[in-house]
Amino acid sequence: MKEYKYKINGIKFTVAVGDVTDNEVKVEVNGTPYMVELDKAAPSKPSKPALSQSGKAPAAQPTAAPTQSVKPAAPVAAGGASAVKSPLPGTVLSFPVKVGDVVKSGDTVCVLEAMKMENDIHTTKGGTVKQILVNVGDSVLDGADIMIIE
Repeated sequence: MKEYKYKINGIKFTVAVGDVTDNEVKVEVNGTPYMVELDKAAPSKPSKPALSQSGKAPAAQPTAAPTQSVKPAAPVAAGGASAVKSPLPGTVLSFPVKVGDVVKSGDTVCVLEAMKMENDIHTTKGGTVKQILVNVGDSVLDGADIMIIE
């Protein structure tokens, strides 16, 4: 896998890109794996470069990169359920709750480590924890679903 480091809106991302098999590639963003499906582009025919009167080949025209679609890693919340989302990228340290626990609005439901600091993640809705979508040790991105509360 080739590894790239990006900084987007001040947030650092480490992206590891695996080999392309057919039209799919395994990509890891800050340790979270994704299967990325590439649109199949029409095969291009190799052509001989045309020479201009100056005897030099014309400059190559830029081409658009293939469009990519990412398959969602976590299921979407249904009906009356709501997802607790990560407010920042980080690594999951612990869950003070488990599936089936009843929580109130403002309760701590997850602890994330980000930039060497522990951050309590609170729920904005009371209810019952129906599903925990990530595991301890997983890296999550800003806005990623952590758990479902119904």
